[in-house]
Amino acid sequence: MRDLLTSGALSMAFTLFLTPLFIRLFRRLQWGQFIRDDGPQSHHAKRGTATMGGIIIILATLFGYFAALLINGDPTSVSALLVLFMMVGLGLVGFIDDFLKTRNQRSLGLGGWAKVAGQVVVGTVFAILAINFPRNGVTPASTSVSVIRDIPIDFMSLTRFGVIGVILAYALYLIWINFIVTATSNGVNVTDGLDGLAAGASILAIGSYIIIGFWQSIQSCFASKIDPANLYKCYDVRDPFDLAIVATAIVGAIVGFLWWNTSPAQIFLGDTGSLALGGAVAALAILSHTELLLLLIGGLFVIEAGSVIVQRLYFKLTHGKRIFLMSPIHHHFELKGWAEITVVVRFWIIGGLLVAAGVGTFYLEWLAR
Repeated sequence: MRDLLTSGALSMAFTLFLTPLFIRLFRRLQWGQFIRDDGPQSHHAKRGTATMGGIIIILATLFGYFAALLINGDPTSVSALLVLFMMVGLGLVGFIDDFLKTRNQRSLGLGGWAKVAGQVVVGTVFAILAINFPRNGVTPASTSVSVIRDIPIDFMSLTRFGVIGVILAYALYLIWINFIVTATSNGVNVTDGLDGLAAGASILAIGSYIIIGFWQSIQSCFASKIDPANLYKCYDVRDPFDLAIVATAIVGAIVGFLWWNTSPAQIFLGDTGSLALGGAVAALAILSHTELLLLLIGGLFVIEAGSVIVQRLYFKLTHGKRIFLMSPIHHHFELKGWAEITVVVRFWIIGGLLVAAGVGTFYLEWLAR
């Protein structure tokens, strides 16, 4: 419990007190936001605002997590390191994208496929590492599809069909993990269009994994104090409490950052931050065996990404017609006349209700077993 509290407090203090120093540094480096000409006209006032704030969140998370373990004399775990690997890896992909934007002074950095390629490289390395390092016979990730627990869809069941089955099993597993990683990180990325929107939504989504990880640790199949009467309900997750610790460090870092990112923002997440946070959400879902529960926990990101997909499909099918005034959908409401802060707070409420539904579903499953 001390690790949980210490990691969150230290990472929050890092971003809360040191972000102004990074803002001045980024301005000196001319790392300023470039604004699209076809977006809401009110956004042009944000041109030049410091970006790549994800660097600060990543550094704060690493500081909070490792400092907490050092102070309390506790070891790290493979599962927590995998979350940090995903966060740093996708943050690096986002940094390259942001750097190209600021250097070339245009709204496009990496091409769409180049960005996806970077996400796939990180996701593939993560996927391979996550099915190694067993403890008590359990690896950080499983090769089964999961909702709240693993369900009887195990890619490795195909290995009984010989060499072709083995190749197909690993290919499907890698495709599944990479789908979760790219979909979630891009969902957070498209949500990051208004001051504080993606940061606040990420606090809610990642915060849910503090609750989930803590509960899974109490009800772990390997816990020494689990009630024998509830043994049949136990969770077969490798390092649930460590996942809760790293989730707390991330949430603490975002809370401190949001102080400077809320409207009017003095610094933006950039793709560095949005891809890193999306990667963290995906990694937490995979390692806690709650992959499909992301449809609720990351529901706001699903809505935002879905609005972009629907808009593009409708545009192509109708030869230029649009459903929304602009996508992602938060810009649609801006162009309808909603104040930016109104859109942000209302979307936070929607995101919070979906997260509550996800955590509630998680707990109700335990009660119903």
